[in-house]
Amino acid sequence: MLALWRRIRLLLEMIRFEHTIFAMPFAFISVILASRDLPAGVPSGRSVFWVVMAMVGARSAAMAFNRLIDADMDKDNPRTASRHIPAGTLSRAQVSLFLAFTLVLFLWSAWQLNPLCFYLSPIALLFILGYSYTKRFTSLCHLVLGFAIGLAPLGAWVAIQGRFDLLPILLGMVVMLWIGGFDIIYALQDYEFDKQDSRLYSLPKRLGKSRALLLSRMMHVAMLGLLFAIGALFGLHLFYFIGLAIVTLLIVWEQSLVKPDDLSRVNLAFFTLNGWVSVSLFIFVLLDRLLMK
Repeated sequence: MLALWRRIRLLLEMIRFEHTIFAMPFAFISVILASRDLPAGVPSGRSVFWVVMAMVGARSAAMAFNRLIDADMDKDNPRTASRHIPAGTLSRAQVSLFLAFTLVLFLWSAWQLNPLCFYLSPIALLFILGYSYTKRFTSLCHLVLGFAIGLAPLGAWVAIQGRFDLLPILLGMVVMLWIGGFDIIYALQDYEFDKQDSRLYSLPKRLGKSRALLLSRMMHVAMLGLLFAIGALFGLHLFYFIGLAIVTLLIVWEQSLVKPDDLSRVNLAFFTLNGWVSVSLFIFVLLDRLLMK
């Protein structure tokens, strides 16, 4: 039993389970806004539960798949050589079994939500899993990652409404720009390694550190502009815009921590502040919905 729990702990460490917090709040934002048109004005507990399960399954599957197919490259990169498969703390068979479980969890959750969610789930998996290959052939891999994670608010909306709409598409674009922008920052750490490996592509490798960082900042400015447009177009109120102001300050702080010649605070920018970005916006969207009806 202790060995089983140790394996589970290692698997959760491998997929950085705590970082589900990046996209989950945007899925919840979509759930809150999609519920405005429901007769009761709130989603059912059942729907919320299966949205959470679908999110957990999708992200866990994406991370497990990424660790499997990148294992050989990870062992050659000093930054990633200590990851679980290259280090030998988890076997490929164990990670493959975990991948199968998370795929079943995602598909079963989609089935429990509604037929459209289930029919679209293989398309979602195409992007969620396919992202892991993109660094092998395009420098735009960061945007593909953002697009894949940006499916979260779109999927959550379909789960509640059973249809598409403009608002979740715009939320998906917000997530794409946000994730893509900070993934460029994260990729700066592998700039030297990527330059030496002809198999790998990234925007820092293609543009250089300074121009890649400038592009990241432009993407985050566009993200903030889209969030403002969402609030103006869809009748959101004071608390939403207070949340947007806080998010803007967090994004400015995040970008100020990273310089082309100083990457010492990338982890603070990437892991800590980005978690606060999504959580802060979710809290203020919830307050806006509860207090400004």
